[in-house]
Amino acid sequence: MSLAIKVPPVGESITEVTLASWKKKDGDHVEMDEVIAELESDKATFELTAEKAGTLQLVAKEGDTLAIGAVVANIEDGGTAAPAPAAQPQPEVVANAPAPAPVAAAAPVATPAAQATGGSLEIKVPTVGESITEVTLSRWIKKDGDAVEMDEAIAELESDKATFELTAEKAGTLKTIAKEGDVLPIGAVVCTIEGAGAAAVPAPVTPAVVSAADESPRGGAPVSNSGGVTYASGTPSPAAAKILAEKGVDPKGVNGTGVDGRITKGDALGAQVESQKSKVESQKPAAPAQAQTSQTTPQTLERGERREKMTSLRKTVAKRLVAVKNETAMLTTFNEVDMQPIMELRGKYKDKFKEKHGVGLGFMSFFTKAVTEALKDWPAVGARIEGEEVVYSDFADISIAVSAPKGLVVPVIRNADGMSLAEIEKAIVVLAGKARENKLTIPEMTGGTFTITNGGVFGSMLSTPILNSPQSAILGMHNIIERPVAVNGQVVIRPMMYLALSYDHRIVDGRESVSFLVRVKQLLEDPARLLLGV
Repeated sequence: MSLAIKVPPVGESITEVTLASWKKKDGDHVEMDEVIAELESDKATFELTAEKAGTLQLVAKEGDTLAIGAVVANIEDGGTAAPAPAAQPQPEVVANAPAPAPVAAAAPVATPAAQATGGSLEIKVPTVGESITEVTLSRWIKKDGDAVEMDEAIAELESDKATFELTAEKAGTLKTIAKEGDVLPIGAVVCTIEGAGAAAVPAPVTPAVVSAADESPRGGAPVSNSGGVTYASGTPSPAAAKILAEKGVDPKGVNGTGVDGRITKGDALGAQVESQKSKVESQKPAAPAQAQTSQTTPQTLERGERREKMTSLRKTVAKRLVAVKNETAMLTTFNEVDMQPIMELRGKYKDKFKEKHGVGLGFMSFFTKAVTEALKDWPAVGARIEGEEVVYSDFADISIAVSAPKGLVVPVIRNADGMSLAEIEKAIVVLAGKARENKLTIPEMTGGTFTITNGGVFGSMLSTPILNSPQSAILGMHNIIERPVAVNGQVVIRPMMYLALSYDHRIVDGRESVSFLVRVKQLLEDPARLLLGV
């Protein structure tokens, strides 16, 4: 029996690795969990271990670039490989057996298949980044005892940077070990896959045996005759399952509109609305009875509480925010900007802008462009402290704070200083979409030089934003409110916005911070200067 050793998933943004060196030679005997090779990605170097004891047969060569899931080597087990030819006559006897006992005939077929898989295979937490030492098992996509196919998603893991899926390394029956919510170190065993499971049986059996198998609880529904994975009607997708679980909606009562009746994310959102409507209507008839009861007994108010474990992302954000408050000399300065020129410009050209570039013209692109221009005049605002040195950047990577389902994330627009307004808007749309779907990668959220956050979308009038370490400044946008202001000796009504610049006083002096914010104000109140660079 040969077991293929494949390149494990090593991070959501990493699609290929390089085989740096072999620790064992072709033909060597290896023990289970013994290091056999060293793999290298653009982020880190990690070791590849043997998943069982046996004789190593190399497939890839040193220096090869391998995709995730590619076969690196095989491990041959001489003890179990020899009996395989002798077992072949058994299925032939079963196939020629008389029809009266189709269910009993299925047992001899399943037994050799289970033996040929070589027992159980441990599924461990893969290496997901150089700085990540532990992950949280956020949820099981498959349940204990389910039949799984090779490369099928079985669980969802969450680090303080990103969320990624754990896949089955072979087909078989899933035996869960870790529980949802458990914090697991890298390399910890999450589950095992036993034998070949129910998935290996349906392909070679006769129609009579398949029909008998359909009467069992698993019924052969998950697997097609061609070996491809299909889903039974009413099975939710991972995103839909998460929404239904969070809202307490039973998937059995949801109509699936996806392939083969699968419940999609849209179905889950719709089911949430329907469940809320039915819940309200079910409470309406009970209102008179409740009123009669209140006449005789004092009304008792419900005072329930619920506890939820903090996610890894939330814990990490909390630690960093406290560290920023304790380790920096943070100060905030304010100004206000007249938004009428930008609003007039958007009103005049937004339709043509969208027709030409395929994206809407929002306020964020103007603020991003204004910030990049102001950073050229005041580079200390975009600097950072490393040890006893101040690092200045001659580029502007602007971080945009986005509210995601699992918390606040800050994806980065690279080289924003060289982008047009249309290019900035397109980048914002892409990053915001990934944030909402929890698909942001670690590289997309690291390395910014300055951050912009917009609390105005939630109605905030004024705030003091906290620094995004290790950056030294952050600009806070707020809501736009029409207020009376004095213009050329007359009181007029203008759409005004308060701006807040929080900065690290260890690097940025008061003169620089105020001058930077005034420069941003000037560029926004005269948008033509953004295009002319003056």
